[in-house]
Amino acid sequence: MKKLLEEQIKEVEKKEEHFLQAKDDSYFKTKINPLLEKVRDKIPDNLKETLDKAFFKAFELIYDKGIDVIEKTYNKDRLRVDYDINNHAVNRKLTKKHLKELDKPSLSSSRFNSTFSAVEGGILGILGIGLPDIPVFLALIIKSVNEISISYGFPYDTEKEKAYICLLIQAALLQGKKQEELNLRVDQLAGQIDSGALPSVDVKKEMKAASSCFSEVLLTAKFIQGTPLIGVVGGIVNHSYINRITAYSRLKYKKRYLQKRMKEA
Repeated sequence: MKKLLEEQIKEVEKKEEHFLQAKDDSYFKTKINPLLEKVRDKIPDNLKETLDKAFFKAFELIYDKGIDVIEKTYNKDRLRVDYDINNHAVNRKLTKKHLKELDKPSLSSSRFNSTFSAVEGGILGILGIGLPDIPVFLALIIKSVNEISISYGFPYDTEKEKAYICLLIQAALLQGKKQEELNLRVDQLAGQIDSGALPSVDVKKEMKAASSCFSEVLLTAKFIQGTPLIGVVGGIVNHSYINRITAYSRLKYKKRYLQKRMKEA
C-alpha cells in the first residue's frame, strides 16, 4: 500500500515540477502577449492600485458574505457523496484506478468553470466592461477551488483553509523564484493543518497578497477588457488563468490526500 502511495506522490510531484517550470502556451505567447504589450504604455499609473483594491474588496465580499451564495451554484452534497464513494473504494482496495476516480469530479467542475470564465469574460469585454468583471471572476475561482477541495475530502470554510486557498492562488499566478517560495509555503501550511497543528494565519494579509498578485498579472488585460470589442481578450485571459489556478489546486489537494493516506497506512 505504502509503495503505491509513494509512487503516486512522486507522480504528483513530477507534475507539480512541470507546472512550476511551464511557460505561457504558444497561442498566448504569440497572439495575446504582443497585444498586451502594445497597450501597456497607455495604462494609467493608478490602475494597479485600483485593481488591488477591487480584488481585495471582492475577496472580502466573497469570504464575509458570499460563500453561501457560491455554494448555491454547485451541489456540495453530491460532491461529498462522490468523495465518500471514491474514498471508500480506496479504503477497500488501493489501486491506481480507484485513485484516478477521485480526480473525476474536480476535473469535470474545473472544465465547466474555465469554459464559463471564457464566455463571461469575453461577453463583458465586448461590452467594454473590465473592473466590474472582477467579483464574478474571483467568485468563479473560489467556487472552482472549493469544489476541488471537497472532491479530495478537505474543508474550505475555516480561517486556515481560506489562507491556504489564498496561498494556492498566489503560487499559481506567479512564476520564477517567488513562485517556488510560495509553493514551499503552500506545502508547509498544508502540513501544519493536516497534522493538527494550529498555524498562525492572517487571512486578510493573504487576501491582500493574492489581490496584489491578481492585479500584477492581469493589469494590462483588465485595461484592455474595458475597451469595447478589443476587450474580448479578457475572456481568453480569464480562461488561461483560471486553468492555471485549478490545475495547480488539483495537484496540491491530491498531494494532501495522498500524504494523509500515507500517515494512515
